[in-house]
Amino acid sequence: MSQQPVATRRRQQPTGQPRRIPSQQRGRERFEKILAVASELIESRGSDGLKMSEIVEKAGLSFGALYQYFPDKSAIIRTLAERFNEEGRRCVEAELAKVADPAALAGALATIADEYYAFFRREPVMRDIWHATHTDKLLQQIDAEDMEFHARALLTVLVRLWPERDRAELLAIARLTMQLLAAAVRYAVSLDAEAGDAAIALFKKMQGPDIGRLLL
Repeated sequence: MSQQPVATRRRQQPTGQPRRIPSQQRGRERFEKILAVASELIESRGSDGLKMSEIVEKAGLSFGALYQYFPDKSAIIRTLAERFNEEGRRCVEAELAKVADPAALAGALATIADEYYAFFRREPVMRDIWHATHTDKLLQQIDAEDMEFHARALLTVLVRLWPERDRAELLAIARLTMQLLAAAVRYAVSLDAEAGDAAIALFKKMQGPDIGRLLL
């Protein structure tokens, strides 16, 4: 097929990495169009059903233009995941920055849970990508890096509030707290809206007392 030489070039590119991020306006517009089309396709068919040929068709680009920016669909999915993660990180940083005392910590974590839950409810593309982390090693790596970022952000707060406590103990608490929060949100978005709302409300009631007891 005519695409075969392009496919050969693609195998030389590390899987999951964008080939390049354009600096010129025309290139940026193409880059964003590819991501927008990919998002539409993932929303309608899921990330497993994403095909480079369909992106080419719907974006009105050649295979060469597509591969100029993304060597494979993993690179597209990774780029989308990292963009969504950046939005989540801003939310976490903003809420944790408000914590001035132990009483405010539970409220901040509850708000983070609410924000993440609402975010995944309104973003079916990211919800699909998040669920795909169960089977995709690349997405598992991205998810692990994101979770460590959140844990370290929480650790900064815990160290400030409980400076006398062992740092390793606080890091373990921070990591487990963020893992439990993510698991609760992941579970809640798998339910219908009413049941998901109830699950998040229950998690928030459980979370505050648990952290308080650990740090007495």
